[in-house]
Amino acid sequence: MPHRADPRDWFLSREERGNGSTRVDDAHPDAAFSTGNRVRALVHGRTYFAELLRCVEAAGEGDLVWFTDWRSDPDQRLGDEPGSELVEVLGRALDRGADVRALVWRSQADTLGYAHQEHRDLGDLLQERGADVQLDMRVTRAGTHHQKFVVVRHRDEPARDIAFVGGIDLCHGRRDDAMHEGDPQTLHVADEYGERAPWHDVQVALQGPVVHDVETVFRERWEDSSPTTRHPWRRLRDARADLDGARSPLPPQSPPPPPAPDEADTDAGHAVQLLRTYPVLGTGWAFDFAPRGERSVARGYTKAVKHARRLVYVEDQFLWGHEMSTVLADALRAQPGLHVVVVLPQHPDQDGWFARDPQVLGRLRGVQRLLLEAPDRVAFYGLENHAGTPVYVHAKVCVLDDTWASIGSDNFCRRSWTNDSELSAAIIDRDETDGGAGFARRLRLTLAAEHLDRLDPDELTSVDEMDDAGLLEVMADCVDPVDMFARFAESADALEAWHDGGRVGPRPPGRLRRLPEPRLPLVRQLLAVPSYRYLHDPDGRSWRMRRRKGF
Repeated sequence: MPHRADPRDWFLSREERGNGSTRVDDAHPDAAFSTGNRVRALVHGRTYFAELLRCVEAAGEGDLVWFTDWRSDPDQRLGDEPGSELVEVLGRALDRGADVRALVWRSQADTLGYAHQEHRDLGDLLQERGADVQLDMRVTRAGTHHQKFVVVRHRDEPARDIAFVGGIDLCHGRRDDAMHEGDPQTLHVADEYGERAPWHDVQVALQGPVVHDVETVFRERWEDSSPTTRHPWRRLRDARADLDGARSPLPPQSPPPPPAPDEADTDAGHAVQLLRTYPVLGTGWAFDFAPRGERSVARGYTKAVKHARRLVYVEDQFLWGHEMSTVLADALRAQPGLHVVVVLPQHPDQDGWFARDPQVLGRLRGVQRLLLEAPDRVAFYGLENHAGTPVYVHAKVCVLDDTWASIGSDNFCRRSWTNDSELSAAIIDRDETDGGAGFARRLRLTLAAEHLDRLDPDELTSVDEMDDAGLLEVMADCVDPVDMFARFAESADALEAWHDGGRVGPRPPGRLRRLPEPRLPLVRQLLAVPSYRYLHDPDGRSWRMRRRKGF
């Protein structure tokens, strides 16, 4: 059963964060986390975009709308109506006097499948309206800026301040809902997902003092003294297009917002710790705020997983590599009652052996280790919609024993834990939760309810808007973590039998498909190693740290 957890047991201390140069924790000097927050999980891109649209449309004179992104499409609609395109919504905020700024990953060339031109277009269009957009290339050779967050602060009403953190980019393909029929503004992925790929994702809305911490993450990157790119030709071209590195100064930072209205007792409510990844950039190039990088994502997961006794529930785009799976394998070995459930994409997101084989190799290295450790206590699933089309799982969610939960941009792979810039929010509900769901349990049960077809799709929006009693009643046979492990298996087996039987008769409820153990012939494994090691899952640690196999 969940209980009133002490965040200091589960969260990193300031020393354990391992980055003495950051000021992300300065607003709460006695702890590396904030309290008195209200946290809501926004399941699906359509839910998140609608909430973001509402908040940005309410921003006016003197308010801040700052965001970072891996990919942003200027014409991506946040709502159903014309005029809800990202560039138009932000443009109206500028017209009302809001301070709009963006740190968007410049990206590698479009020929590699990235969005270099879209980001230049976004920068051009927004800067014409008065925004300041920086195309940020302060990454390793094979790295990305993968943080996806938005901060909205109100000059005159700090109680309305809000931040959104998670894995949902402001781009095509993300605005799907619980029916998983895909975003009308599609972004093609692998052929198995069809022309309009179904997309499963989660973002988290944060209110209270933690908003100040998220804003600090933006400020540290913006105010860093290193140039946004070291490539001379790019710097010249950006200067000609007024997309140069001259970042306009930020206004003074306001104090943290007051505790969220529902969490005025700071000893209760939600405690939130921000976990980040920044790489070691290389000789002669370093972040001012993280000169040796930061790997608090890896450290935070490693510490928290050691406390799990009953269930580790993961939804993730990737689970790759020996080092990442070691964290889970060690926990399974130490705790004979622990079960692990992982929901992953059924197929890689790219076509062609050059892209696919390295991804299969990464999954093979991660999955096999866990299956060898505890085959009866580990289960891997994919998702499909009611038409039988695979759903691309892009969520980055982890729930431990219904106590600690994380939602963010990082995946369970070496790239996310060492090489790319990442931001995740780890949450502990400090309220007494025995009589209700509590945040972590509510998140787990809501996601499980969707995958088992237990709730009306119209109800699958914000987790906090659901009635605890109703959710616990509908999911009574899954409240116990081991029971949920069994219900997932039963549902997936029933759906598998229906498919094997030629889809005759009514389709069983549920969307879970068992993932077969990944296979790749030895020769193809060997051929895939260089691409996997240096392009798909690079290591952003120093050589000394790599030798120690630590984070």
